[in-house]
Amino acid sequence: MQDFSSLPSTLSAALLRKGYSDLTPVQAAVLDEALSGKDLLVSAQTGSGKTVGFGLAIAQDLLDEEGRFGRPATPIAVIIAPTRELALQVRREFDWLFADAGIVTTSAVGGMDMRTERRALERGAHVVVATPGRLRDHAMREVIDLSAVQAVVLDEADEMLDMGFAEDLEFILDQTPEDRRTLMFSATVPKGITKLAQTYQKDDAERLKIGSAEAQHADISYSALNVAPSDIEKAIINLLCYHDAHTAIVFANTRTMVARLTAKLSNRGFRVVSLSGELSQAERSNAMQALRDGRANVCVATDVAARGIDLPGLELVIHADLPSNSETLLHRSGRTGRAGRKGQSILIVPGRFRSKAQRLLKGAKLDAAWGAAPSAEEVLEREEARIIADPALLEPLTTEEASFAEKLLEGRTPDQIAAAYLRLHREHRSAPEILGAVPEPGKRPTADRSDFGPSTWFSLSLGRKHRAEPRWLLPMLCRNAGLDKSAIGAIRVQYQETFVEISSAAVDKMKQELGAELSLEQGARLTELPGVPDFSASPTGPAPDAPWSKDGPKGPKKHKDGPSKYKPRSTDTEDGAKPWKKKPKGAAKTSEAGEGEKPWKKKSKDGAKSSEGDKPWKKKSKDDPKAAGKGKGKRDGGPKGDFAGGSKDAKRGPKSAKPKKAAPSAADTSTSFRAGKGQGNFKKNPGTKRPAGPAKGKGGEARPTRKPSKPS
Repeated sequence: MQDFSSLPSTLSAALLRKGYSDLTPVQAAVLDEALSGKDLLVSAQTGSGKTVGFGLAIAQDLLDEEGRFGRPATPIAVIIAPTRELALQVRREFDWLFADAGIVTTSAVGGMDMRTERRALERGAHVVVATPGRLRDHAMREVIDLSAVQAVVLDEADEMLDMGFAEDLEFILDQTPEDRRTLMFSATVPKGITKLAQTYQKDDAERLKIGSAEAQHADISYSALNVAPSDIEKAIINLLCYHDAHTAIVFANTRTMVARLTAKLSNRGFRVVSLSGELSQAERSNAMQALRDGRANVCVATDVAARGIDLPGLELVIHADLPSNSETLLHRSGRTGRAGRKGQSILIVPGRFRSKAQRLLKGAKLDAAWGAAPSAEEVLEREEARIIADPALLEPLTTEEASFAEKLLEGRTPDQIAAAYLRLHREHRSAPEILGAVPEPGKRPTADRSDFGPSTWFSLSLGRKHRAEPRWLLPMLCRNAGLDKSAIGAIRVQYQETFVEISSAAVDKMKQELGAELSLEQGARLTELPGVPDFSASPTGPAPDAPWSKDGPKGPKKHKDGPSKYKPRSTDTEDGAKPWKKKPKGAAKTSEAGEGEKPWKKKSKDGAKSSEGDKPWKKKSKDDPKAAGKGKGKRDGGPKGDFAGGSKDAKRGPKSAKPKKAAPSAADTSTSFRAGKGQGNFKKNPGTKRPAGPAKGKGGEARPTRKPSKPS
């Protein structure tokens, strides 16, 4: 039995009441007299008693000579943990460990009422247990005073860095005195932890590594089970039934997976709770309490939510999703096998993730037994063996029990009673699942279609014109018709339909599922054929003069090349005008610029500008003098403002039609812009009026410098 005489009497009494006979290696290491008062960086496996260890380590800095705390005021110690559950768990440990010392603790964690925490801090506390974000909030609001802190402990420091709390930790440590004592505890020590220790710990800091790599998690047995990807949830149900653990935890990578597994297990009769970041603090606290008092025995959780929690009697850890790295694997598995108890950690490994599982185990320096998930028969055999081995069968009968047994045996055989007991036992338990075949590692299962057996051909009312493909037709048939993919043979996609070969043994079941009309989803239907179809007789494409069909779930294809078949060209338009361009009554037939040019702007019959009601700055004719003035044409050396040859045509028509210069109309004069003659400088001679000639399309490439004035 361990001698606790070196500890203060208040602490030794608490340890004895809790049932401690010996200290764990990490607890004994931090009590070494040579480490007294030094900063520590301790790496030890999860479940090694680190919480009590750092409590004993900082006791000498906090307690007086009588082993008691003084009057509570500003905090003298701060414990920082990554999650709410771990922070509250640490607070409970400190409450019983320092109960005789008169400790006053308070917590500051996310999800709790900040006003309640503020009132508790104002009343005074010896130790504050907090999460990084909430503690920084209180410090920035000046709710908490960290100037009197003598010891700071970072529990699960590596996880806090992984969660992005590095900046918060640096801010908090900068608020504390430089002569404080800093202790960092973690299961792993990555580079980020080493860098943080070098920055905020003293030069004489010591690093302790408790336990060797070979002895990592010696109390935990590891297994890796190969399963088909579609049988992951079924394998988890069989594992829970097979092991019948007092408490089990199932790890998933995402909140969505946690919610799905929780719903699945709850529907199958398991007493299950969940832990994930989307839950409120009250929901998480209720879940933890349900696990502790036995109202639930299965917990589905994410890595972060379950980090550092200690569940009593946790015997089984199942990895529904493989962890992202070896450190996470160790942290997950460390929820079991704590304080010398035995535990199991089982990895669910779909076929294509086998190499990843091997890398994770190798990185963690662990050996796992590979195998398959327990089958339904194995689960039932294990359940019967537990009933037979139940010690209640060997206990002597009481008088009352013997009287009832006689009544029960009247008119019944022992076989009938035993069978009835088995049925009653199984009524309250989930039935095991039937698992599919697991492919051999490195090999993909290939179906032998050479001898498919007797079959019946069906015509499916979906074809290439509906964008039908075997990759989505196959699951649609399995989903709607209740078929296994092994019952579906050849799938031949034609233009208007698809021919499907169905095993004759599965035809009756398919007809019962689909009904007399053999209707599937999205309006698709099956038609039974009298024999093997003639694939060459099926249409290969649409008729030349028929528009594209609009039937089917995917809709019609869009033609990229050529005119649309939905809007045929009209042959009644005049002079090749575009049929989709609406022209007002009395408009000109087409532009004089050429046959290929599109009449982009509305023009009057005589080619002049639009009527007074039109807005010339929105709809401009091609012969607008101001549009011509903005071009980049060469000046002919005449008076300023004169341009040779008029404006260039706009580069807006189709490339195939080269713009042509329009011939001058009868209204043109020798002084018009169309004729290319100078008309004088209108800026220097404001009295000079511009000629009112016929409009012309925009010329040049630059935009006009100002809006044209409205016509009078």
